[in-house]
Amino acid sequence: MAGPAHPPHVPVLLRPLLDAVAPVHGLWLDGTFGAGGYARGLLAAGADRVIGIDRDPLALRMAADWADEFGPRLTLVQGRFSELDQHADAPLDGVVLDLGVSSMQLDQAERGFSFAKDGPLDMRMSQDGPSAADLVNSAAEGELADILYHFGEERASRRIARAIVAARAEKPLETTLELARIVEKCLPRPKPGQSHPATRSFQAIRIAVNAEFDELVAGLEAAERALKPGGRLAVVTFHSLEDRIVKRFLQQRSGQGGNANRYAPEQAADAPRFRLLTRRAVGPDDEELAENPRARSALLRVGERTTAPAGRADRRALGLPRLVTGGA
Repeated sequence: MAGPAHPPHVPVLLRPLLDAVAPVHGLWLDGTFGAGGYARGLLAAGADRVIGIDRDPLALRMAADWADEFGPRLTLVQGRFSELDQHADAPLDGVVLDLGVSSMQLDQAERGFSFAKDGPLDMRMSQDGPSAADLVNSAAEGELADILYHFGEERASRRIARAIVAARAEKPLETTLELARIVEKCLPRPKPGQSHPATRSFQAIRIAVNAEFDELVAGLEAAERALKPGGRLAVVTFHSLEDRIVKRFLQQRSGQGGNANRYAPEQAADAPRFRLLTRRAVGPDDEELAENPRARSALLRVGERTTAPAGRADRRALGLPRLVTGGA
């Protein structure tokens, strides 16, 4: 069924993002194209051309109804933003990354990202490879506990992992509501205004299924390689683990990262690869929260590329969650 000519998706923090990267011109790359909200905003703000990348083939199929109105100014590519420098056909004036799962994916029960509606336990952004069902039905109890604790900051990770293993011994877990009910039984009933008990567990499993943290660091490094001097990198995050990685990457690459180990000898500082354009993360204002409640946890960070050569980030200093065998 054909979609609307103008997708209803509201891109989060678009106004402050455009303000932070102004003036918008030249060639931009939207590494998490989704419903195309940022790409449309960049084109309207003055970008000559935008390359839109998404690992989800559905996003590109849905864009077919309206992308032609921009003609050669919009190029769509199925791929991962961790390889965005390979999809850029010239040095870039800007890169935008909107991390996490999109509203479009959450709203489709058959994608298995949400417990709001019952659906297959999938969660694959690219719609290929091992699914969430494969993970929860095959991973060892200790590995499941590690994933829940390190990727979802779930304090009851061991209890939930134990319950998952017990449940799958009776029958394989196949749907989102099956998993959500198991998690709910392991946690206290939420108070008014609190998130659903399964929120952290679903986040953790989704991150593991899609290797999101590895993708993020590789994507930030790819943006560093692809941006021309003066090019802008704008990243929108939705939870503290993502934001910590982005914050430390930009600090590290702007010469403000310090030593990963305070007892180690002082290292010679590399020339900064970025200049920080947002000293602190930018959140939504009251107007945006009224328009789009999804924005409440969003944070924006922006850096400007310098002339220093690109390189590999120090992963130890980025605060990537690490899985430890044996549970949380």
